[in-house]
Amino acid sequence: MAEALKDMVARYIDAVGGGDGSFAMPVPVPGLAISRVSQPVIPHHRIYRPTICVVLQGAKRILSGDRVLEYGENQLLIVTVELPASGQIVEASPEQPYLGLNIDFDPALMREVMDDLENPPKPSGDGIACVFVQDFDEALQDCVRRLLNLMETPKAIPVLARSIMREICYWLLTGPNGREICKLALPGSHARRMSDAIYRLRDNFAEPVRIDELAAVARMSPSSFHQHFKTLTSMTPLQYQKHMRLLEARRLMVTDGANVASAAYQVGYESASQFSREYTRMFGTPPKRDVSEMRASPMETAAA
Repeated sequence: MAEALKDMVARYIDAVGGGDGSFAMPVPVPGLAISRVSQPVIPHHRIYRPTICVVLQGAKRILSGDRVLEYGENQLLIVTVELPASGQIVEASPEQPYLGLNIDFDPALMREVMDDLENPPKPSGDGIACVFVQDFDEALQDCVRRLLNLMETPKAIPVLARSIMREICYWLLTGPNGREICKLALPGSHARRMSDAIYRLRDNFAEPVRIDELAAVARMSPSSFHQHFKTLTSMTPLQYQKHMRLLEARRLMVTDGANVASAAYQVGYESASQFSREYTRMFGTPPKRDVSEMRASPMETAAA
């Protein structure tokens, strides 16, 4: 089945013109995206939203804070909390290009499936994992195959896509990482409350970080919040904010044409020189040069 999935993805990419990058499929299936890249690429910083990132061919590496995870053919990366990270395609060639697909999580659908389980998974202890790798087993492969097949019958997508997504939730919740994934669906879990705080930080990243306010959102003491935040994201709230600011500044310059000083001030920096130093430290290149390289590199748009 894995070989059949590779062929399906390659065929759909060729149908929309081929080449490298992330592709809009001939008939979009909500929550599903595919990509192809024919050579290794440098690390690409981005915001990872709750998602499943499947490698059908090739290999990738993700760096989140001080954590490094590698995943290859017939493996998937699971992200349960929104966080800034760096992804890199480390194995790809013109003869055997990287082929991958992303499936977005729907927490409401996950909760719905949890409620229907006779023996739902119990969340693991205080240790929180939000990024992990597991095998792309036959049950999940079959679900993805049927999702891709829906493009042959577009009228069936509104009727059947949701039921297949429910199946994917079922296999994930009953799989080896079910005790971690279920936290995405439990409103009272540490992970869920931390997610609320992360969304507050994300939505107000241009403002100074106020740990007391974020801790109140998570219903924790400031010291407990700081500890759980570091465990969940592998970075401190200040480091998380800095990543968010710099990623948004990069987007403003690449997509909206903002200059360096304007982007710096829009994301909350008071000093353009400090912004340039921190930007260079994070991305490895000064802002102007980095933006030029980003605009010239279509492979940077490849999905995780």
